[in-house]
Amino acid sequence: MTDSLRVALLGSSNFPIAEPYAGGMEAHIGQLSRALTERGHSVTLFAAEGSTLDVADDLLSVARLELSDISKADITTPARAVSEHHAYLSVMMQLAGELSDAFDVIHNHSLHYLPIAMSRTVRTPMLTTLHTPPFAWLESAVALSGSTGVEFAAVSEHAARQWFPVTGPVNVVANGISLERWPEGPGGDGAVWSGRLVPEKGPHLAIDAARAAGFSLTLAGPASNTAYFEAEVAPRLGGDVTYAGHLRQRELATLVGSSAVALATPVWEEPYGLVVAEALACGTPVAAFDRGGIPEILDPTSGRLARPDSVEDLARAMIEARTLSRHDARARAESACSERRMVDQYLSLYDTMMSGAAL
Repeated sequence: MTDSLRVALLGSSNFPIAEPYAGGMEAHIGQLSRALTERGHSVTLFAAEGSTLDVADDLLSVARLELSDISKADITTPARAVSEHHAYLSVMMQLAGELSDAFDVIHNHSLHYLPIAMSRTVRTPMLTTLHTPPFAWLESAVALSGSTGVEFAAVSEHAARQWFPVTGPVNVVANGISLERWPEGPGGDGAVWSGRLVPEKGPHLAIDAARAAGFSLTLAGPASNTAYFEAEVAPRLGGDVTYAGHLRQRELATLVGSSAVALATPVWEEPYGLVVAEALACGTPVAAFDRGGIPEILDPTSGRLARPDSVEDLARAMIEARTLSRHDARARAESACSERRMVDQYLSLYDTMMSGAAL
Protein backbone atom coordinates (compact mmCIF):
# COMPACT_ATOMS: atom_id res chain seq x y z
CA MET A 1 0.00 0.00 0.00
CA THR A 2 1.12 3.56 -0.71
CA ASP A 3 2.72 5.04 2.40
CA SER A 4 0.59 8.16 2.30
CA LEU A 5 -2.76 8.40 0.54
CA ARG A 6 -4.66 11.47 -0.56
CA VAL A 7 -8.24 10.86 0.57
CA ALA A 8 -11.32 12.97 -0.08
CA LEU A 9 -14.11 12.38 2.44
CA LEU A 10 -17.57 13.53 1.34
CA GLY A 11 -19.92 14.38 4.19
CA SER A 12 -23.10 16.38 4.56
CA SER A 13 -23.60 19.77 2.93
CA ASN A 14 -25.94 20.70 5.78
CA PHE A 15 -24.07 19.71 8.95
CA PRO A 16 -20.48 20.63 9.80
CA ILE A 17 -17.89 18.16 11.03
CA ALA A 18 -17.28 19.94 14.31
CA GLU A 19 -18.08 19.42 17.96
CA PRO A 20 -20.60 19.09 19.35
CA TYR A 21 -21.53 16.81 16.46
CA ALA A 22 -24.99 17.07 14.94
CA GLY A 23 -25.34 13.29 14.92
CA GLY A 24 -23.66 9.92 14.62
CA MET A 25 -22.82 10.42 10.95
CA GLU A 26 -20.86 13.57 11.64
CA ALA A 27 -19.13 11.98 14.63
CA HIS A 28 -18.16 8.99 12.49
CA ILE A 29 -16.73 11.11 9.67
CA GLY A 30 -14.79 13.26 12.10
CA GLN A 31 -13.39 10.18 13.78
CA LEU A 32 -12.40 8.50 10.52
CA SER A 33 -10.79 11.69 9.24
CA ARG A 34 -8.78 12.13 12.43
CA ALA A 35 -7.70 8.47 12.40
CA LEU A 36 -6.52 8.62 8.78
CA THR A 37 -4.49 11.78 9.38
CA GLU A 38 -2.95 10.25 12.50
CA ARG A 39 -1.74 7.38 10.31
CA GLY A 40 -0.02 9.82 7.99
CA HIS A 41 -2.61 10.12 5.23
CA SER A 42 -3.75 13.44 3.78
CA VAL A 43 -7.48 14.03 4.20
CA THR A 44 -9.58 16.67 2.47
CA LEU A 45 -13.07 17.02 3.85
CA PHE A 46 -16.24 18.12 2.07
CA ALA A 47 -18.83 19.16 4.63
CA ALA A 48 -20.95 22.11 5.67
CA GLU A 49 -19.55 25.48 6.61
CA GLY A 50 -18.25 25.43 10.17
CA SER A 51 -16.30 22.20 9.76
CA THR A 52 -12.94 22.34 11.49
CA LEU A 53 -9.43 21.46 10.39
CA ASP A 54 -8.61 19.72 13.66
CA VAL A 55 -9.63 16.43 12.00
CA ALA A 56 -8.49 17.04 8.40
CA ASP A 57 -5.74 18.66 6.34
CA ASP A 58 -7.99 20.69 4.05
CA LEU A 59 -11.62 21.51 3.34
CA LEU A 60 -13.62 21.60 0.13
CA SER A 61 -16.05 24.46 0.52
CA VAL A 62 -19.76 23.95 -0.02
CA ALA A 63 -20.84 25.94 -3.07
CA ARG A 64 -23.74 28.31 -2.50
CA LEU A 65 -26.20 29.37 -5.17
CA GLU A 66 -27.81 32.79 -5.22
CA LEU A 67 -31.03 32.14 -7.09
CA SER A 68 -32.58 34.61 -9.48
CA ASP A 69 -35.82 36.29 -8.48
CA ILE A 70 -37.71 34.07 -10.93
CA SER A 71 -36.28 30.91 -9.37
CA LYS A 72 -37.01 32.17 -5.87
CA ALA A 73 -40.65 32.55 -6.87
CA ASP A 74 -40.86 28.83 -7.71
CA ILE A 75 -42.60 27.30 -4.70
CA THR A 76 -42.59 23.76 -6.11
CA THR A 77 -38.97 23.05 -5.21
CA PRO A 78 -37.89 23.21 -1.55
CA ALA A 79 -34.98 25.58 -0.99
CA ARG A 80 -33.01 22.96 0.95
CA ALA A 81 -33.26 20.46 -1.91
CA VAL A 82 -31.92 23.07 -4.34
CA SER A 83 -29.09 23.95 -1.97
CA GLU A 84 -28.07 20.30 -1.54
CA HIS A 85 -28.30 19.64 -5.28
CA HIS A 86 -26.07 22.59 -6.09
CA ALA A 87 -23.52 21.71 -3.41
CA TYR A 88 -23.06 18.11 -4.53
CA LEU A 89 -23.23 18.93 -8.23
CA SER A 90 -20.47 21.47 -7.68
CA VAL A 91 -18.15 19.19 -5.71
CA MET A 92 -18.59 16.29 -8.12
CA MET A 93 -17.83 18.57 -11.09
CA GLN A 94 -14.66 19.69 -9.27
CA LEU A 95 -13.64 16.08 -8.65
CA ALA A 96 -14.24 15.27 -12.31
CA GLY A 97 -12.47 18.42 -13.52
CA GLU A 98 -9.76 20.50 -11.87
CA LEU A 99 -9.41 18.02 -8.99
CA SER A 100 -9.37 14.88 -11.15
CA ASP A 101 -5.77 14.07 -10.15
CA ALA A 102 -5.88 15.51 -6.64
CA PHE A 103 -6.86 12.35 -4.76
CA ASP A 104 -6.06 8.66 -4.67
CA VAL A 105 -9.45 7.71 -3.23
CA ILE A 106 -12.82 9.38 -2.76
CA HIS A 107 -14.79 8.07 0.23
CA ASN A 108 -18.42 9.12 0.06
CA HIS A 109 -20.45 9.19 3.28
CA SER A 110 -23.19 11.53 2.12
CA LEU A 111 -26.84 10.54 1.89
CA HIS A 112 -27.28 12.41 -1.38
CA TYR A 113 -27.73 10.61 -4.68
CA LEU A 114 -25.49 12.82 -6.83
CA PRO A 115 -22.05 11.50 -5.78
CA ILE A 116 -23.13 8.00 -6.80
CA ALA A 117 -25.06 9.11 -9.87
CA MET A 118 -22.05 11.11 -11.12
CA SER A 119 -19.48 8.43 -10.35
CA ARG A 120 -19.05 7.75 -14.08
CA THR A 121 -17.57 11.21 -14.50
CA VAL A 122 -14.82 10.72 -11.89
CA ARG A 123 -11.58 8.87 -12.63
CA THR A 124 -10.61 8.48 -8.99
CA PRO A 125 -11.75 5.24 -7.31
CA MET A 126 -14.75 5.95 -5.09
CA LEU A 127 -16.05 4.06 -2.08
CA THR A 128 -19.53 4.77 -0.74
CA THR A 129 -20.38 3.75 2.80
CA LEU A 130 -24.05 2.88 3.16
CA HIS A 131 -25.06 4.39 6.50
CA THR A 132 -28.82 4.08 6.05
CA PRO A 133 -31.46 1.71 4.70
CA PRO A 134 -32.30 2.06 1.00
CA PHE A 135 -34.05 5.44 0.85
CA ALA A 136 -35.72 6.10 -2.50
CA TRP A 137 -33.39 8.71 -4.07
CA LEU A 138 -30.26 6.95 -2.86
CA GLU A 139 -31.53 3.56 -3.96
CA SER A 140 -32.26 4.94 -7.43
CA ALA A 141 -28.69 6.17 -7.82
CA VAL A 142 -27.21 2.93 -6.50
CA ALA A 143 -29.42 0.81 -8.75
CA LEU A 144 -28.33 2.77 -11.82
CA SER A 145 -24.63 2.99 -10.94
CA GLY A 146 -23.94 -0.53 -12.21
CA SER A 147 -20.34 -1.69 -12.40
CA THR A 148 -18.83 1.78 -12.74
CA GLY A 149 -15.96 1.31 -10.34
CA VAL A 150 -17.96 2.50 -7.36
CA GLU A 151 -17.52 0.21 -4.38
CA PHE A 152 -19.96 -0.03 -1.50
CA ALA A 153 -19.50 -0.83 2.16
CA ALA A 154 -22.30 -1.29 4.68
CA VAL A 155 -21.92 -0.40 8.35
CA SER A 156 -23.40 -3.69 9.56
CA GLU A 157 -24.49 -7.10 8.33
CA HIS A 158 -28.05 -5.93 8.88
CA ALA A 159 -27.53 -2.94 6.57
CA ALA A 160 -25.87 -5.19 3.98
CA ARG A 161 -28.92 -7.46 4.00
CA GLN A 162 -31.22 -4.48 3.53
CA TRP A 163 -29.21 -3.31 0.52
CA PHE A 164 -28.69 -6.76 -1.00
CA PRO A 165 -31.69 -6.63 -3.42
CA VAL A 166 -30.22 -3.43 -4.88
CA THR A 167 -26.46 -3.90 -4.66
CA GLY A 168 -25.91 -7.62 -4.31
CA PRO A 169 -23.16 -8.55 -1.85
CA VAL A 170 -21.22 -5.61 -0.41
CA ASN A 171 -18.31 -5.22 1.94
CA VAL A 172 -19.19 -4.83 5.61
CA VAL A 173 -17.09 -2.40 7.64
CA ALA A 174 -18.64 -1.89 11.04
CA ASN A 175 -18.20 1.57 12.48
CA GLY A 176 -15.42 1.97 15.01
CA ILE A 177 -14.62 4.43 17.76
CA SER A 178 -11.47 5.75 19.37
CA LEU A 179 -11.03 3.72 22.53
CA GLU A 180 -8.72 6.42 23.84
CA ARG A 181 -11.34 9.14 23.46
CA TRP A 182 -13.97 6.94 25.14
CA PRO A 183 -12.11 5.67 28.23
CA GLU A 184 -13.52 3.23 30.74
CA GLY A 185 -15.31 5.13 33.49
CA PRO A 186 -16.11 4.36 37.13
CA GLY A 187 -19.83 3.86 36.65
CA GLY A 188 -22.54 5.22 38.89
CA ASP A 189 -26.15 4.73 39.91
CA GLY A 190 -28.11 6.36 37.11
CA ALA A 191 -28.87 5.59 33.48
CA VAL A 192 -27.87 7.59 30.42
CA TRP A 193 -29.35 8.08 26.96
CA SER A 194 -27.46 9.96 24.24
CA GLY A 195 -28.16 10.88 20.65
CA ARG A 196 -30.41 13.11 18.60
CA LEU A 197 -33.69 13.75 20.39
CA VAL A 198 -35.93 12.85 17.48
CA PRO A 199 -38.90 10.46 17.13
CA GLU A 200 -36.95 7.67 15.43
CA LYS A 201 -34.48 7.49 18.33
CA GLY A 202 -37.25 7.03 20.93
CA PRO A 203 -35.93 8.97 23.94
CA HIS A 204 -39.47 9.19 25.36
CA LEU A 205 -39.47 5.40 25.64
CA ALA A 206 -36.13 5.53 27.44
CA ILE A 207 -37.61 7.92 30.00
CA ASP A 208 -40.62 5.70 30.59
CA ALA A 209 -38.46 2.58 30.93
CA ALA A 210 -36.01 4.23 33.32
CA ARG A 211 -38.84 5.28 35.62
CA ALA A 212 -40.40 1.83 35.43
CA ALA A 213 -37.06 0.27 36.39
CA GLY A 214 -36.40 2.75 39.20
CA PHE A 215 -33.44 4.52 37.59
CA SER A 216 -32.66 8.19 37.36
CA LEU A 217 -31.91 9.16 33.75
CA THR A 218 -29.80 11.81 32.06
CA LEU A 219 -30.40 12.56 28.38
CA ALA A 220 -27.81 14.27 26.19
CA GLY A 221 -27.84 15.33 22.56
CA PRO A 222 -29.25 17.90 20.16
CA ALA A 223 -32.99 18.54 20.26
CA SER A 224 -33.11 18.28 16.46
CA ASN A 225 -36.90 18.08 16.27
CA THR A 226 -38.32 20.91 18.36
CA ALA A 227 -41.95 19.87 17.98
CA TYR A 228 -41.19 16.32 19.10
CA PHE A 229 -39.03 17.50 22.00
CA GLU A 230 -41.72 19.84 23.29
CA ALA A 231 -44.51 17.27 22.88
CA GLU A 232 -42.86 14.05 24.07
CA VAL A 233 -39.63 14.81 25.95
CA ALA A 234 -40.02 18.10 27.81
CA PRO A 235 -43.24 17.05 29.61
CA ARG A 236 -41.43 13.96 30.92
CA LEU A 237 -38.47 15.88 32.34
CA GLY A 238 -38.13 16.69 36.00
CA GLY A 239 -37.26 14.96 39.22
CA ASP A 240 -35.30 11.87 38.31
CA VAL A 241 -35.01 12.73 34.59
CA THR A 242 -32.75 15.55 33.40
CA TYR A 243 -31.63 16.89 30.03
CA ALA A 244 -27.92 17.77 29.97
CA GLY A 245 -28.03 19.47 26.58
CA HIS A 246 -25.85 19.00 23.52
CA LEU A 247 -22.45 17.97 24.89
CA ARG A 248 -19.00 17.90 23.39
CA GLN A 249 -17.36 14.49 23.06
CA ARG A 250 -15.24 14.66 26.19
CA GLU A 251 -18.17 15.81 28.32
CA LEU A 252 -20.34 13.06 26.89
CA ALA A 253 -17.71 10.40 27.56
CA THR A 254 -17.52 11.53 31.19
CA LEU A 255 -21.30 11.35 31.54
CA VAL A 256 -21.59 7.92 29.92
CA GLY A 257 -18.66 6.55 31.89
CA SER A 258 -20.21 7.64 35.17
CA SER A 259 -23.52 5.87 34.49
CA ALA A 260 -24.68 2.41 35.54
CA VAL A 261 -26.38 1.54 32.26
CA ALA A 262 -26.85 3.14 28.84
CA LEU A 263 -30.03 2.97 26.80
CA ALA A 264 -30.51 2.65 23.04
CA THR A 265 -34.14 2.92 21.97
CA PRO A 266 -34.46 3.18 18.18
CA VAL A 267 -37.97 2.87 16.81
CA TRP A 268 -36.56 2.27 13.33
CA GLU A 269 -34.08 -0.27 11.98
CA GLU A 270 -30.93 1.45 13.25
CA PRO A 271 -28.18 0.46 10.77
CA TYR A 272 -25.44 0.42 13.40
CA GLY A 273 -25.82 2.19 16.75
CA LEU A 274 -22.75 4.30 17.46
CA VAL A 275 -23.97 5.23 20.95
CA VAL A 276 -23.89 1.53 21.88
CA ALA A 277 -20.22 1.24 20.93
CA GLU A 278 -19.41 4.45 22.80
CA ALA A 279 -21.11 3.22 25.95
CA LEU A 280 -19.31 -0.12 25.88
CA ALA A 281 -15.96 1.62 25.46
CA CYS A 282 -16.77 3.58 28.63
CA GLY A 283 -17.43 0.28 30.39
CA THR A 284 -21.14 0.99 30.65
CA PRO A 285 -23.40 -1.99 29.89
CA VAL A 286 -26.25 -1.34 27.46
CA ALA A 287 -29.96 -2.08 27.46
CA ALA A 288 -31.32 -1.71 23.94
CA PHE A 289 -34.19 -2.58 21.67
CA ASP A 290 -33.46 -5.64 19.54
CA ARG A 291 -33.33 -3.75 16.26
CA GLY A 292 -31.15 -3.21 13.23
CA GLY A 293 -27.41 -3.57 13.72
CA ILE A 294 -27.43 -3.29 17.52
CA PRO A 295 -27.50 -7.07 18.13
CA GLU A 296 -24.23 -7.30 16.18
CA ILE A 297 -22.55 -5.01 18.72
CA LEU A 298 -23.89 -6.38 21.99
CA ASP A 299 -23.15 -9.82 23.37
CA PRO A 300 -24.36 -11.47 26.60
CA THR A 301 -21.38 -10.10 28.54
CA SER A 302 -21.98 -6.47 27.60
CA GLY A 303 -25.70 -5.82 27.39
CA ARG A 304 -29.27 -6.98 27.24
CA LEU A 305 -31.75 -6.74 24.37
CA ALA A 306 -35.44 -5.94 24.76
CA ARG A 307 -38.45 -6.43 22.55
CA PRO A 308 -38.74 -3.44 20.21
CA ASP A 309 -40.95 -0.64 21.54
CA SER A 310 -41.66 -2.47 24.83
CA VAL A 311 -41.10 -0.18 27.80
CA GLU A 312 -41.73 -3.06 30.19
CA ASP A 313 -39.13 -5.31 28.57
CA LEU A 314 -36.61 -2.49 28.33
CA ALA A 315 -37.02 -1.89 32.07
CA ARG A 316 -36.26 -5.57 32.60
CA ALA A 317 -33.19 -5.30 30.35
CA MET A 318 -31.95 -2.28 32.31
CA ILE A 319 -32.14 -4.10 35.63
CA GLU A 320 -30.24 -7.07 34.19
CA ALA A 321 -27.66 -4.99 32.32
CA ARG A 322 -26.58 -3.01 35.37
CA THR A 323 -25.32 -6.25 36.98
CA LEU A 324 -22.87 -6.92 34.13
CA SER A 325 -19.13 -6.37 34.46
CA ARG A 326 -17.87 -2.98 33.30
CA HIS A 327 -14.57 -4.59 32.35
CA ASP A 328 -16.42 -7.08 30.13
CA ALA A 329 -18.30 -4.24 28.46
CA ARG A 330 -15.01 -2.47 27.74
CA ALA A 331 -13.50 -5.73 26.46
CA ARG A 332 -16.40 -6.10 24.03
CA ALA A 333 -15.72 -2.62 22.66
CA GLU A 334 -12.05 -3.44 22.27
CA SER A 335 -12.78 -6.61 20.32
CA ALA A 336 -15.72 -5.44 18.19
CA CYS A 337 -15.81 -1.64 18.01
CA SER A 338 -12.25 -0.37 17.67
CA GLU A 339 -11.30 2.46 15.37
CA ARG A 340 -8.09 0.60 14.46
CA ARG A 341 -10.02 -2.35 13.05
CA MET A 342 -12.31 -0.06 11.06
CA VAL A 343 -9.45 1.96 9.58
CA ASP A 344 -7.49 -1.18 8.72
CA GLN A 345 -10.49 -2.49 6.80
CA TYR A 346 -11.04 0.78 4.95
CA LEU A 347 -7.36 1.06 4.02
CA SER A 348 -7.49 -2.48 2.67
CA LEU A 349 -10.51 -1.55 0.55
CA TYR A 350 -8.77 1.60 -0.68
CA ASP A 351 -5.77 -0.50 -1.69
CA THR A 352 -7.95 -3.00 -3.56
CA MET A 353 -9.77 -0.22 -5.38
CA MET A 354 -6.57 1.55 -6.41
CA SER A 355 -5.07 -1.71 -7.62
CA GLY A 356 -8.14 -2.35 -9.74
CA ALA A 357 -8.10 1.17 -11.17
CA ALA A 358 -4.47 0.76 -12.19
CA LEU A 359 -5.20 -2.28 -14.36
